[in-house]
Amino acid sequence: MRLVVARCSVDYAGRLEAHLPEATRVLMVKADGSVLVHADGGSYKPLNWMSPPCALTVSEADGEVSETWVVTNKAGETLTVRLHEVHHDSQHDLGIDPGLVKDGVEAHLQKLLAEQVETLGAGWSLVRREYPTPIGPVDLLCRDDRGASVAVEIKRRGEIDGVEQLTRYLDLLNRDPLLSPVTGIFAAQEIKPQARTLAEDRGIRCVVLDYAAMRGSDDPDSRLF
Repeated sequence: MRLVVARCSVDYAGRLEAHLPEATRVLMVKADGSVLVHADGGSYKPLNWMSPPCALTVSEADGEVSETWVVTNKAGETLTVRLHEVHHDSQHDLGIDPGLVKDGVEAHLQKLLAEQVETLGAGWSLVRREYPTPIGPVDLLCRDDRGASVAVEIKRRGEIDGVEQLTRYLDLLNRDPLLSPVTGIFAAQEIKPQARTLAEDRGIRCVVLDYAAMRGSDDPDSRLF
């Protein structure tokens, strides 16, 4: 990666025209060929960029411009960066990135809840994970302490779409005389108020999951309350 901090101006020409007036910015040229222009603000999003595949040509000093970059992609769009004053210019070999390893995704929650199904109620048992239906699998199919069927939909963040999804599953499952009647549980680390209201209106029980406690990393003795 080439990392440049410079006072520069930037012009984009393609589907529209865009101009960034002269200012100090961070320029990144990545090994995949992408070029990004960042300001000291705006979080992670660059002010402008060119995604690969693209070609970068560099012209030497011309008057007050110490260097000009012209980045062209396969569609013929161009990003022209004029460097007026360079404060920093370095090359770094970052190697191969192993990628982001996510923790607490829905698959983790599903596995943990399947192993700890009595979190939902004493005497409960798991019938199957990913129980198939014609419109997709239900995360968990369980039996409660009375032997009744319960479909559990698991989300990291519970919103209205998840409640609608579980409602469709319940409609299909309740057509099966071997399972009916089937009730539902909407389980998530966080459930939006609108989703809770809709779920409870449809007779669906809401359960908030404590991921840290489920995986055993929560220490009750360290809590303030």
